[in-house]
Amino acid sequence: MKLIRIILFIFLIVTAVGCAAKTQDYSNKPAEDSAELSFGITKAPSGYAGKVLAGNDKTKYLEFNKADYDKALTEKKKILLYFYASWCPICRLEQPDTFAAFNEIKDPELIGFRVNYKDGDTDADEEALAKEFGVAYQHTKVILKDGERVVKAPDSWDKQRYLDELAKV
Repeated sequence: MKLIRIILFIFLIVTAVGCAAKTQDYSNKPAEDSAELSFGITKAPSGYAGKVLAGNDKTKYLEFNKADYDKALTEKKKILLYFYASWCPICRLEQPDTFAAFNEIKDPELIGFRVNYKDGDTDADEEALAKEFGVAYQHTKVILKDGERVVKAPDSWDKQRYLDELAKV
């Protein structure tokens, strides 16, 4: 009887620890409002409606939406498009570097968009954008200047590479 109690006790502890571990987020995704918590950013730049993922008072990195993208094109902004898939481990590992770069860059003529790519959040506008730029892989970066593609890169970038590539534009 004592052995059964010990086994039952161990089983309950293992079960409790397992349940607690499942509630942890080990995805390396930033918190939903990490930009807001870390940098005081609560809204998109004037005239933009997208959720701010990173940036500062000069430069923003937003969730993609067609209206914001069209506005950025009309304003002749330099644009970074990051084709992101929620299931992609490279994307999830790279996003903190993307965020860090946008938090550091202070260029009001630059805007970034995280474009959903082949995941459950991808909409028709994002699919069309990927097709327009011939994106075949998630974690592809496209940089536009005056509406024209100047960079297309499917490789991984660290923060310094973002800073270097975006400074060239």
